[in-house]
Amino acid sequence: MERKRTDCAALPPGWKKEEVIRKSGLSAGKSDVYYYSPTGKKFRSKPQLSRYLGNAVDLGCFDFRTGKMMPGKLQKSKARLRHDQLMLAKGGKPDLNTALPIRQTASIFKQPVTKVTSHPGNKVKTDLQRATEQPRQLFWEKRLTGLRPCDVTQDVLRTMDLPSGLQSVGPDSGDDSLLSAIASALHMSSSPITGQTSVAAEKNPTVWLNTSQPMCRAFTVTDEHIREQELKVYQARRSLEEALMADGLARAAENTRELLEGKAA
Repeated sequence: MERKRTDCAALPPGWKKEEVIRKSGLSAGKSDVYYYSPTGKKFRSKPQLSRYLGNAVDLGCFDFRTGKMMPGKLQKSKARLRHDQLMLAKGGKPDLNTALPIRQTASIFKQPVTKVTSHPGNKVKTDLQRATEQPRQLFWEKRLTGLRPCDVTQDVLRTMDLPSGLQSVGPDSGDDSLLSAIASALHMSSSPITGQTSVAAEKNPTVWLNTSQPMCRAFTVTDEHIREQELKVYQARRSLEEALMADGLARAAENTRELLEGKAA
């Protein structure tokens, strides 16, 4: 590539314009234009240049390709804007360019492309759910099949036993994948976890599976289940309290023994 860097008189002092001419390929002979600030920052487009300069320089009639101010170009844009506003005030339509744009590719033939515009009369409806929610992969929990948690000594930890009321849904799904699905749903979702409420999900899970819920049949948490869980939590906290108390007494006894041995010595 051939590079030519010159001063740009239309911009503040110290700004450089660089023109890079391509020497090979299908685009040989074409050039790319870049601008460099006095500090060496590179700009590839006019919007980047406008955001950087802000109100310091009016780039309304600045031509990025030539690096010069084109007042006539700005006047044409303003005249067309006034014409469109006048047509709208009279109840007409603005003078829109109905010609199809040309695909900017390296092909030697000009190929028309489809032009899609967004306006109040557009008949294309936007899928709000698809725009706000990202698609999720079905049965992603199967990737965790066969993995076992280990401690620091590489010993396999004992797995958790799920209640009998939780039954998995989906092809080749076992307790391990079900446990991963429930743990992920509790961690990532803020909505209640109910399982697959649709009966059709058991017949054809690839079509009727609710990806926001774990791969298990619908279940109901009763008051008895809650009381059992509260009892387990109470017992666990009681055991932890007794262990901490025993550890504290053992440490106090050891410190007393070391103090007495130090005085005897």
